[in-house]
Amino acid sequence: MTAPIIPGAEPWSSDGGSHGVLVLHGFTGNPQSMRPLAEAAARAGYTVDMPLLPGHGTAVEDMVPTRWEDWLGAAEGAYQGLAKRCEHVVVSGLSMGGTLTCWLAAHHAEIAGIAVINPMIDPPSAEYRAIVRTLLADGMEVADGIGSDIAKEGSAEAAYQGSPLAAALSLFDGVDSLYPQLGAIHCPTLLLSSREDHVVEPVSGDVLERSVGGPIERVFLERSYHVATLDWDAPLIEERVVAFAAEVLGGPGDVNT
Repeated sequence: MTAPIIPGAEPWSSDGGSHGVLVLHGFTGNPQSMRPLAEAAARAGYTVDMPLLPGHGTAVEDMVPTRWEDWLGAAEGAYQGLAKRCEHVVVSGLSMGGTLTCWLAAHHAEIAGIAVINPMIDPPSAEYRAIVRTLLADGMEVADGIGSDIAKEGSAEAAYQGSPLAAALSLFDGVDSLYPQLGAIHCPTLLLSSREDHVVEPVSGDVLERSVGGPIERVFLERSYHVATLDWDAPLIEERVVAFAAEVLGGPGDVNT
């Protein structure tokens, strides 16, 4: 790391019952954006783990060399660790965290359910990627940031001010690889979609809704932008995700000792 962890961006966990909730943050973001949701799950009695993904939460220079395989490896490791401690696990993620969540569900049939908020599911166009590659070829490593897309005045995401372009292309490749595997998601899915999102087009939610192989419920967020977990609909998200976890897990389970 080239810099210390941004205050509030630290990984977070809480010991609770025998059922767990894994919480995953988004591209250029960090656990700060998901902390209220993680804490709501912990208050409900679940064992919660919220990792800091590689390259995130310090300085954007740390993210420049990281790739999809790094973030997926960290998400997989966090899931495996939580699954060893818990009888059953629900996974929840925002944006790229939602992409990772769907990947885990497609590869782990034992996951009890997933709750995704504005996940990136629809691969960006070839034309858009060509623009990114041109910028890279011209020597630009980091473009303007995509963080803090929030409607609520006074609420802010502690995301990077820049967006690493090569890392973004790697994310798009990861979305490509997930796309044909969405039908392998058979666990219950809760999809929370902002009507207005300036980072991930709402069509990603449409694709997920029609592609998963299991039951899916979609809840539209009428008052929030992309980082809805810090926006006006945050209380609704927390309520719905905790209720979803209770439905698919049957409650937090016995207290871990």
